[in-house]
Amino acid sequence: MTVLTAELTSAEVSQTALAAFDQVVSGTPGFRARPGQRDMALRIATHLHGVTLGEHDAPLSAVAVIQAGTGVGKSAAYLSTMVAMALERKTRVVVSTATVALQEQLMTKDLPALAAVLDTPFVFALAKGRGRYVCKLKLERLAGSDGEPLDMFEGDDAPEPTAPAKPVPPVKGVTWIDPMERRMQLYDTLASGLAAGRWDGDRDSLAEQPEASDWATVAAERHTCTARHCPRFGSCSYYQARMQLAQAQVIVANHDLVLASLGMKALPDLDNCLLVFDEGHHLPAVALDQFSSAMDLSGLRWLDKLPKILLDVADKMGVQLTQDVATLAQQLKTALLQASSLAMDFLRGVASSYDVVHRFKEGVVPEAMLEPFRLIHGHAQALSDALEALGKELKLRTKEDPSQATQSAVQYARLGQIAPKLNAVVATSAMWLASPEPPLAKWLKSDTSSGLVQLSAHACPIVPGDLLRQHVWRQVRGAVVTSASLTTCGNFDYFLAEAGLAGLPQVSTLAVDSPFDYRQQGELIVTDTRADARDVAAYTAEVVTALVADLHTVPHGALVLFTSRAQMQSAVQALDAVLQERVLVQGQMARGKLLGIHQARVEAGDASVIFGLQSFGEGLDLPGALCETVFITKLPFSPPSDPVEEARAEWLKRSGRDPFTELVVPATGIKLLQWTGRAIRSETDQARVICYDKRLLNMAYGRRMLQGLPPYAVSRRPFS
Repeated sequence: MTVLTAELTSAEVSQTALAAFDQVVSGTPGFRARPGQRDMALRIATHLHGVTLGEHDAPLSAVAVIQAGTGVGKSAAYLSTMVAMALERKTRVVVSTATVALQEQLMTKDLPALAAVLDTPFVFALAKGRGRYVCKLKLERLAGSDGEPLDMFEGDDAPEPTAPAKPVPPVKGVTWIDPMERRMQLYDTLASGLAAGRWDGDRDSLAEQPEASDWATVAAERHTCTARHCPRFGSCSYYQARMQLAQAQVIVANHDLVLASLGMKALPDLDNCLLVFDEGHHLPAVALDQFSSAMDLSGLRWLDKLPKILLDVADKMGVQLTQDVATLAQQLKTALLQASSLAMDFLRGVASSYDVVHRFKEGVVPEAMLEPFRLIHGHAQALSDALEALGKELKLRTKEDPSQATQSAVQYARLGQIAPKLNAVVATSAMWLASPEPPLAKWLKSDTSSGLVQLSAHACPIVPGDLLRQHVWRQVRGAVVTSASLTTCGNFDYFLAEAGLAGLPQVSTLAVDSPFDYRQQGELIVTDTRADARDVAAYTAEVVTALVADLHTVPHGALVLFTSRAQMQSAVQALDAVLQERVLVQGQMARGKLLGIHQARVEAGDASVIFGLQSFGEGLDLPGALCETVFITKLPFSPPSDPVEEARAEWLKRSGRDPFTELVVPATGIKLLQWTGRAIRSETDQARVICYDKRLLNMAYGRRMLQGLPPYAVSRRPFS
């Protein structure tokens, strides 16, 4: 990679990037230039033009954090400049999103539009996780097997050899199909489609999505894959997709995949490409999820199969295992059962229900419970070492003797079936035994939703910024982080801290205002309910009464956002016959179908109202009459029961800090910005937001949140 260091060359890169944006503006029919959009493009072009890529003694890095309000057109601003810069630098761009909807927009609309006007051609591709593709070797061994035992599928995800009893009573009009027969029909269909070229092996391209459990059995996965040593490597769907990615100058991915692929070579190295995190406000939560760990303390059947698999694979290879894996597996199971028994006794002492989440304060687990975890970690690590050694030997033998590739790949896949469970035990037990500062969140979870008591142990870091700084920003050379909601309470401070960017010299921030005239196009009405929001029953009763009255005045489309399912159900039960015909409730049907019915009703001139929970407060694009009113039933504070947030608040208090002011208020402010953003989606929209939570005006923290919202005309309405 050529590193650009000369002032002139860097300036030329900047000019090229900005010229590309101007070319998009002038060359795209119907494109409306917006001042804020050019400000964004200018910041990207000037801030990132001098970054150094690849190996360098003193690399220059730059991260542009840009909030772009609704309607700015941020994707056109960052795509035109970043792609032009990458083409000039002969490097690549990775655009990471949080939602499938934005990925589809980039792949089907924004990138084709950019390719149509740029002088230099470029290739773009969508990156997906390995599990979205079929493993051809697994599928071939299952298809046409007529239910014969398959020794490579000996994990808990294997097809059950016997079918469950028929449902009683039978469902009228529905033909019952043996689950095993259904699976085998599916695998035969997939295999024939793949062989005939009618299907490319990508789950998302199937006309009908298979059951998750059926797909899991044939999905490609890292632990069961011998990569180029596999006899089907040349026709592997996943690696064919990887080859297409290698030819692309622009790769669209998601935050989970980017973080999960660190060090895996599935995507370009972060120090050798340009990077965009769109919907960047999700990054901290994704980081916590990626670096958390959990292990099952109740489902231990896999441990009975583990030694048999290891010994059988070793026998087929003619290898003598150095460890007594049968004894180790029995010792591990005994330790897990001991931990499970201690955990259940402990939970019975602190809770009256089997459905409980118990977090250990300050990450301190009782010593009596830690003792089996020390044994668990030691035994699991020894078994993991044995499994890894066998896997390396299989790959080595395949390399030395290609004629053994098929048999070696099958044996490797058998090891891979148990590797994830074993790795989870190793990782979780290690985290439970660790005592870092800040402390880890550690908790037990007991759940009976399956009809049986399922017990699990969990651990998670509590400061996402530390994770992102260590694993991402130390490597990144040139990046844009953007979203419509990066500021809260009027500044970037909260996001920068959460994302690990606070105090870094390479970081630049810019807030680009929406082109919408919020004061003229909309209004924010705060209803003065009498009940205190902390009195859940009284407050909900008042809100539901006011909401039902307001819904009768809705002429076209509206969205009601609730903070809990119980609150939403109370409103559903209060609907009269007229409103029951107008209201669509999240969860009644698939999201796409619900939105389609809503649109059809409004376009037909009827009133239609969507009831939704927090996930409907972001990403819904309902312009014009589809959403003329957004009703916010309560300020969207996160539930206080999240163990990671609880642990972090506890740590902050111990450090003499105020978690409510430092974390809760700004996090709620970001959600509120997203929720109010559902109202006005274009320059011609006229909409209002009605909030029933008077704390937005009456409390100091509410007024802080209000500072971060678009400049609606704000008014107060008495409760009647």
